[in-house]
Amino acid sequence: MAEEAERFLRTAAVDDQAQQAFDSKKWLWVPHEKEGYMKATVTETKGEQVVVEVQNGGAGTFDADKCYQMNPPKFEKMEDMACLTYLNDATVLENLRQRYYSSLIYTYSGLFCVVINPYRRLPIYTDAVVAMYKGKRRSEMPPHVFSVTDNAYCDMLQNHENQSVLITGESGAGKTENTKKVIQYLANVAGSGAKKMGGALDQQVIQANPVLEAFGNAKTIRNDNSSRFGKFIRIHFGHSGKISGADIEYYLLEKSRVVRQTSKERSYHIFYQLLEGASDEMIKSLLLSRTYGDYHFISNSAGTVDGLSDSDEFKATEEAFGILGFESDEKMSLYRTVAAILHLGNIKLRAKSSRDDQAEVADPSDAQKASHLLGIKVDDLCKSLVRPRIKVGNEWVVQGRTTEQVTFSIAAISMALYDRMFRWLVQRVNKTLDYKMHNQYFVGVLDIAGFEIFDFNSFEQLCINYT
Repeated sequence: MAEEAERFLRTAAVDDQAQQAFDSKKWLWVPHEKEGYMKATVTETKGEQVVVEVQNGGAGTFDADKCYQMNPPKFEKMEDMACLTYLNDATVLENLRQRYYSSLIYTYSGLFCVVINPYRRLPIYTDAVVAMYKGKRRSEMPPHVFSVTDNAYCDMLQNHENQSVLITGESGAGKTENTKKVIQYLANVAGSGAKKMGGALDQQVIQANPVLEAFGNAKTIRNDNSSRFGKFIRIHFGHSGKISGADIEYYLLEKSRVVRQTSKERSYHIFYQLLEGASDEMIKSLLLSRTYGDYHFISNSAGTVDGLSDSDEFKATEEAFGILGFESDEKMSLYRTVAAILHLGNIKLRAKSSRDDQAEVADPSDAQKASHLLGIKVDDLCKSLVRPRIKVGNEWVVQGRTTEQVTFSIAAISMALYDRMFRWLVQRVNKTLDYKMHNQYFVGVLDIAGFEIFDFNSFEQLCINYT
């Protein structure tokens, strides 16, 4: 298995003939509208400009300060770009491009490890590959997230200091997957064997991801499994260097996605997993249908994702709940809340009359379903929406609302409800991962939500981009 992974980790030596034929004075990188930069040979120099023949057969004149020197062939596909003779935009992009074409997705740049998403499964995350990197110096092995993780783990043991791994990048870059690989590596090399609530600690640390992904990840325009929240995962270790527990902090959950998505996106996975994967008995108890188009909050979204089975993902979520020790009533409370939000979005409103724009509930059936699932009285829910009591000074007064105002109130309640449910979920996962053992140090993994720029950006997305 390690031999199979080798060709995805290390490149072959450069041809000596190519090295000898290279003339550093003639070859340059010149700007190119489509490719970024193209190889070119200098034919003439005119003051501060150069006349070149571009590799694609064209010719042109460029300002010399916009052209970059080219590295000799021996520097092709360098594992650490800090070792390049000429370090500039063109040489960095070319090195990453050539490594990517050779399925070498990891490249060092000094202290950083640059990863380019291959959008396919590579055999470089097996137990055999974990064993290859265990206890090895960074210079001894090809670039890999396992090497970064092992160095953080070894530095923690040797220096007796907490360590952290920062994983950042645009949406779809592979942050969530590499976060899981960091956790996988630590669980593999430092699993303690401790058990609690239906599973082993190292497995519970790993299985926290499917649960959080179901409730906190969604399809966006650029990524089918985009984390719509940031998280900081601390893996705690005892004196012996074995995992003694873990905890998770989250921030910036994109609440607006609960009630609004574009036609090429989806809401959080759990909505579709529940409709597709739940048993007929559960669907009936939640008063749901299996058609996502029946629910206003998600009816405009892309219902399916190519290559993704929501039914299989729901089974994986259920399995993860079991390993994490969730009780049946705890899971059902989550599902009831998700279903209630779908029903809240379907509440139909109307104005009382043509001369009175005060809103009233046109059909109480959806409000009754939501109230039943939330365990509240339907009359109280309807009154709080269309005629809420508000405090003015020291007095409480009843305020009439228009249909537009009530629609906004329903969306706000749904977002707040989902946010509180997600907060409880993280706290419940932390309860399982807290083994009450002596924690000496930790390795932290900071997975920052992916930045994207849309035609229309939500407030949460602007906060993510700013972060």
